[in-house]
Order: sequence, then structure tokens, then C-alpha cells
Amino acid sequence: MAGNTKLEFDLGGKVAVVTGGSRGLGREMVLAFARHGADVVIASRKLPACEELAEEVRKETGQRALAQACHVGRWEDCDALVEASYQTFGRVDVLVNNAGMSPRYPSLGEVSEELFDKVLGVNLKGTFRLSSVIGERMAEGDGGSIINLSSIAAVQPSPIEIPYAAAKAGVNALTVGMARCFGPKVRVNCIMPGPFLTDISKAWDMEGFNKAAEHSIPLRRGGQPEEIVGAALYLASDASSYTTGAILKIDGGAAFAPA
Repeated sequence: MAGNTKLEFDLGGKVAVVTGGSRGLGREMVLAFARHGADVVIASRKLPACEELAEEVRKETGQRALAQACHVGRWEDCDALVEASYQTFGRVDVLVNNAGMSPRYPSLGEVSEELFDKVLGVNLKGTFRLSSVIGERMAEGDGGSIINLSSIAAVQPSPIEIPYAAAKAGVNALTVGMARCFGPKVRVNCIMPGPFLTDISKAWDMEGFNKAAEHSIPLRRGGQPEEIVGAALYLASDASSYTTGAILKIDGGAAFAPA
């Protein structure tokens, strides 16, 4: 990169794996990576949704796309995703740990062990396993970029998402630790989103959300899914060649904003 002042989000010849890739923020990142030249692996629990997006990627961009069913809370599913990715493409240059879940609960005392384990499994366990296995392969090969998705709940948890917040705080910790573990050839960074208006937001009380946003979010609105793309392309590409262990907050200013 010495002497190169033109930093581009070029992913030509790269292979990107995105978990939770069939919808929401994951879908936007898959499409952005393919539009910038990457072949993509789209992973989620629902294979038909992955296959539908894979076909869209092929038709729109001409890039190769692999659909893979994967429950990231299960190590055997994570390992199968790794093997399918390397068998198909021979390499992984970008890993995005985007899969997540935050189910509501009536009270903390009523959180079952099964629910707690499921939330920690999907949000933290899968990120650890995929980053560990792919990160080691990247470090032994040509290097790469790992992008984790946490949440502003990691630093500003609300009463309705405490197990989720704990898991996402763990993702922030994994990011810093693995950046130190896998350097200098592998960069590990984290995007920490605030409220984004993905399909999940259809279940929200939008009137109440918009009213609250007027005084709790400096930009006074939720994010649009495509607004994650700039950060994802930056972290995936050589534009971020001297960035690792970073946690990038993309939340309209919501976290630590005055009430």
C-alpha cells in the first residue's frame, strides 16, 4: 500500500462469506460485495432464502454465489459452512459474522436456560467458531478480513435485551482479542449498529420509535439497511489496510446520546 493514495473498495478476485446473509443488513452486504467484484457465500438457517438471493447475485452481477444452510449456534454447522466455502472457492478472503437474534422475554427470572443458551449460541458462539477456524486458515494463507456485527446494546443495554447485550459485548471482546491473535495478515474489526429499519422493524411500534428518535438519536431516525454498506466495504477492502481491532459505531449517534 506504500505510496498508493487511491484507496478503492475493490473486491475483485475475493471470496466473502456472510452469515445471516439472506435478509436485512446481511443481504445488503452480500449485494455490495458482489457488485464490487467478490464471489459470495450466503449462509442462514433458511436455505431457500439463501438460494433466492444467490440467484439474484448471479443475474445482477455475474459473480459466483453459494447458498448454504447454517445454524451458527451449532459448531457442526459452522464447520460445514467452512468446508463448503473452501471446497467451492478454494479460499475465503472476507468473513462477516452477521447472524444474530434478540428474542423478547417477560422478565429476567423467566429467561429459560434454553433461551439463554440459544441467544449466546447464535450471537457469540458461532462468531467465535467461524472466526477461529477461518481466521487460522487466513493467517496460514494470503490473509483476509473478518468483520463482526455487534450492537450498541453491548455498551448501552436496555432491560429487554440483556442476554443479547452480554453476547454482543463478548463479540466486541472477541474482535480485539482476535485482531491481536491473527495479525499481521488478518484484520479483525467490528461494526456496532444501532437501530436499523430492516424487516425486523416491521414488528416495532414505529410511531413510538419515531417519537423517541426525536430526542434519543441525534440524526432523529433509524438507519436504512443500505447505510451499512460503506462501513462493510471499507472493512472488507484494502481501504482499511491499517485498521484492525476497531469497533465502528453506526447508530445515528444513539449510543451515549443525551436523553
